[in-house]
Amino acid sequence: MNLSIWGATDVGLKRKNNQDSILVNQNMNLYIIADGMGGHKGGEVASALAIETVEKVISEGKSQPIKDLIRKAYSKASGRIFQTANVDRPELRGMGTTMVVAYFHGSVLHIGNVGDSRAYLFKEGQLWQVTEDHSLFNEQIRAGSMSIEEIESTVAKNVITRSVGFEDSVQPDLYQRIVEPGETYLMCSDGLTGQVSDAEILDILANTPEDQVVATCIKRAKEAGGDDNISVIVFKVTD
Repeated sequence: MNLSIWGATDVGLKRKNNQDSILVNQNMNLYIIADGMGGHKGGEVASALAIETVEKVISEGKSQPIKDLIRKAYSKASGRIFQTANVDRPELRGMGTTMVVAYFHGSVLHIGNVGDSRAYLFKEGQLWQVTEDHSLFNEQIRAGSMSIEEIESTVAKNVITRSVGFEDSVQPDLYQRIVEPGETYLMCSDGLTGQVSDAEILDILANTPEDQVVATCIKRAKEAGGDDNISVIVFKVTD
């Protein structure tokens, strides 16, 4: 199995600093997007700590079952952020981060998720959202408690119901899939999905040269307002 990978993060047009962090570690086949929250510096610190911790835990624990390893990585990251915010640097109290992790073990792709950063699968002209958002908005959608008009106008779209660092431990959603040549995966923060619809993301993946997909996604998000930081990682499975 071979991968072609592209990734970038951008501050967007409205924020003064970038609270997103990304990791593209091809030697480990580990790819992460974390979207931090918690004030001017807190978000930056939380997302960076989360990625640093996950990379370290996975690099040191490859003999463990992969699901257990990813759970441990999320838990350690949450504990480290919680400790930093509540003990070491109380001025950062309340910081946390979303985090979506993609880790290849042989031909099996393992995905972990907490928050509303996402992973998508693009295959044979179709797009599927692999992860599920941990957001108040998504919970209301699933419960059927919102009308179409309320969905369009709700102010709860960015309210997260689960994050890394809010408590000293967190349980991620876990997904796994045996990958096949020709599949493309796109990971992103909500700086993309908050501005660019799934239909537009599908159009970009279907009609843009592979090495330009990341840049095109960021460009489209900026054209739509660029209200948030924008992070995108794309990897394609090849023979």
